[in-house]
Amino acid sequence: MYKRSAHVLFVGTGNSCRSQMAEGWTNRLGSGWLVARSAGIAAYGMDPHAVAVMREVGIDISCQPSTRLLPAMLAWADLVVTVCNYADEHCPALPAGVQKKCWPLDHPAQTGRDEPQIMQAMRATRDAIRSRIEGMIGGMKMLERVDSEGV
Repeated sequence: MYKRSAHVLFVGTGNSCRSQMAEGWTNRLGSGWLVARSAGIAAYGMDPHAVAVMREVGIDISCQPSTRLLPAMLAWADLVVTVCNYADEHCPALPAGVQKKCWPLDHPAQTGRDEPQIMQAMRATRDAIRSRIEGMIGGMKMLERVDSEGV
């Protein structure tokens, strides 16, 4: 069993939608033993489309601030997940012991020109992020089981 909750930091380009959705999903699905925050290489403000599609599944991310990545956030994290190649390439060096993964997700707001296309892309991204979060949680639970059994 983990002695404390695991800390996951999601990093995006502007901390406006993908990283925000990942934070929301992780805090919902992580059941308290997994705690997430998000930040961006820059802070562009919250994308209202991301807020809307997360609200469709009962998760309110409207109160999550769009935040610029700071060294203290990296020190807080056990795992840093970059949600795009730009964030992965521009993420600062991590403190010792902090792991990093890259999820190269396309920016959903850039995939369409009209509202229905943007919302469709946002929903697809939301669902892809949920699937990745569920996989991450499953993997962490498997590691927890191995640790507790001493295998």
